[in-house]
Amino acid sequence: MEIQTSIHHQIEKLYGQNIAPEAIQLQKTKKEFEGHLTLVVFPLLKISHKNPEQTAQEIGAHLQNQIPEITSFNVIKGFLNLTLSANYWIRLLNDVHTTEHFGIRPVAENAPLVMIEYSSPNTNKPLHLGHIRNNLLGYSLAEIMKANGFKVVKTNIVNDRGIHICKSMLAWQRWGNGETPASSGKKGDHLIGDYYVRFDQEYKKELNDLKAKGLSQEEAEQQSTLMADAREMLRRWEAGDEATVALWRTMNDWVYAGFDETYKRMGVDFDKIYYESQTYLTGKEKVLEGLQKGIFYRKDDGSVWANLTADGLDEKLLLRADGTSVYMTQDIGTASLRFADYPIDRMIYVVGNEQNYHFQVLSLLLDKLGFEFGKDLVHFSYGMVELPEGKMKSREGTVVDADDLIDEMVQTAADMSKELGKLNDCTPEEAQDIARMVGLGALKYFILKVDPKKNMVFNPKESIDFNGNTGPFVQYTYARIQSVLRKASATSAALLPATPLSDKETALIQALAEFPTAVKEAADGFSPALIANYVYDLAKEYNQFYHDFPILKESNEDVRNLRLILSRNVGKVLYTGLSLLGIEAPEKM
Repeated sequence: MEIQTSIHHQIEKLYGQNIAPEAIQLQKTKKEFEGHLTLVVFPLLKISHKNPEQTAQEIGAHLQNQIPEITSFNVIKGFLNLTLSANYWIRLLNDVHTTEHFGIRPVAENAPLVMIEYSSPNTNKPLHLGHIRNNLLGYSLAEIMKANGFKVVKTNIVNDRGIHICKSMLAWQRWGNGETPASSGKKGDHLIGDYYVRFDQEYKKELNDLKAKGLSQEEAEQQSTLMADAREMLRRWEAGDEATVALWRTMNDWVYAGFDETYKRMGVDFDKIYYESQTYLTGKEKVLEGLQKGIFYRKDDGSVWANLTADGLDEKLLLRADGTSVYMTQDIGTASLRFADYPIDRMIYVVGNEQNYHFQVLSLLLDKLGFEFGKDLVHFSYGMVELPEGKMKSREGTVVDADDLIDEMVQTAADMSKELGKLNDCTPEEAQDIARMVGLGALKYFILKVDPKKNMVFNPKESIDFNGNTGPFVQYTYARIQSVLRKASATSAALLPATPLSDKETALIQALAEFPTAVKEAADGFSPALIANYVYDLAKEYNQFYHDFPILKESNEDVRNLRLILSRNVGKVLYTGLSLLGIEAPEKM
């Protein structure tokens, strides 16, 4: 930023006029060219009244003459490549070294408050691979927003009511024989998920039996006694039937205990949890208020709708003819309660891209109802995650369970570490903890390194490789640095300006200096992938340096000290970057 400001000032001075900041386009010089920073001169041609090469030559000569840090330049067509002095890079490294939380902006008292909703599970099944991507994206985005100086509140909305919940309840009543998590040895969310699958199996059997008697699919569905009983259970729940509500509470408590265990293993948490059973009535009230104010309208059958055709959308059902709510009603109610609880400046919903239209509608409805964050709400829309075998289906029991996947990743990390002899000098307890960090690091990094907007295929075997663009590779680089530092004597607090620098050392300092920009861009673009790929590039750059240059065996004391300080700060930034992804950094591997 300091160099950019100086260049901006000097170009204005050269041409004697004000220049918009966005016209000064600086980027890292490509490796095949000499230089550190490249100025794109095309936006400046209207001011210079010269061709690109003449403009670049003119600006380059002026900058070299006026800015001491610029030692030379070269021109490639319309690109001005600038070389900066060793003193500049040493000063920059000293700044990184003396800044404890480099790249992280402190949260001010008057900072805007960002609320981020993620997870949003249903209480009829355990968390699965799709939930893992959602939770990891939501948690990482929260950390990234905090790192950019925002106040952040992490929230969860639990879908704990509806016909899908009643299916699990009914199946447990019919075929559970009083089974509990304690009696079965199963986590509560797994137990309830089994009964959700059982309902679907029994329902399909019933439909097949009815179709065998000559009924069509539609007729069979209409005559299904099992589905009718599930609907009746939902009706009793909504009417407040004591026995039904008591069973619902008991089974939900089993699920919540299971969820909490999985969240803890994943390393994610929430500041506030909302429940659909507590928000849908508020949503109904808000919809009826909107009806009274003429924002919504009622059809002849009694249902309530929003007409959004003037906004380029269609009509949206908000309350059914029987007065029951829909998902949109619940989201309005949840937003209302959140706005009452917190002074929200921006609301971010981490939800899959199949809900894009839903959030377009919600944004408009909240704005029409007077919620200040309504128009500017952000739908952090992400792609689906699949396995190499294809899509997953909860009702058929073909999902990849989150707990099973975490177990598999940790075990694979332990097996690979043992095979490679990486944990031979660790106690069994240390080895187990490192395997946990590496297994989870592999899972998190593999998912977060992908652009959130894209669909992705999760391949467990690829994710845990100790080479290439993986979490274990970055973690191992950090552990390698800590090993070097443990073996070294203390380093000095700062470097002398005259310390000699190689091109590789300069490239590493420049890579470190780019971290604050990566943190800012990750927040601006809602993309943890930018942090993941930054730490990989930094780790790769360091490993090349480590391979080519001695550190502990370097005889020149000043150079040895430089390389130790450089190593320490690469480690510091890798640690911070990984933490923004929710990934732990082992001290040894």
